[in-house]
Amino acid sequence: MFQLGKAIVSEDIIEKDFVCNLSACKGACCVEGDAGAPLEASEAKILGDIYETVKPFLRPEGIAAIEKQGVFITTEAGDLETPLVNQAECAYVTFDKNNTALCGIEQAYNEGKIDWKKPISCHLYPIRVKDYSEFSAVNYHRWPICDDACSLGAELQVPIYKFVKEALIRKFGEDWYLELEKVAQGHK
Repeated sequence: MFQLGKAIVSEDIIEKDFVCNLSACKGACCVEGDAGAPLEASEAKILGDIYETVKPFLRPEGIAAIEKQGVFITTEAGDLETPLVNQAECAYVTFDKNNTALCGIEQAYNEGKIDWKKPISCHLYPIRVKDYSEFSAVNYHRWPICDDACSLGAELQVPIYKFVKEALIRKFGEDWYLELEKVAQGHK
């Protein structure tokens, strides 16, 4: 672990390789698990603001789940998450002709309908950030469904921090990312 600004960062994000391999996993991270995507409070408001614009990009099952549960849910622990369809996939998930999970929010963004890409927790994955009062913990979330992404990352020699560069800049800023690159170079 090392400190970078107000973040405590796991060395795994500079030591481990990762490149999503959607052809292998079919977007399982959006479908597997027992919880929706973690949301920041500001993102919950954004979801409310953009829902009607994103709605045409969603599946009927997702729309039904959102209209029943809300654009986000609050867990018993007080955390904010995206709602799920039948306690399985994220309500914002769509599927392409190859049955690969995609994000309806990101599809709306890619078509220029909204200016918000998707929740930062999704954009950062496989990095998970936990915010505390004095610092943020930045960790690598290892999940067996991403083994193919680890293999592809190793083959292409792309460390996690480079794979999620855009998301890290979005979360922490460009100066923070430049400092992270310096740490990574010195770590080699």
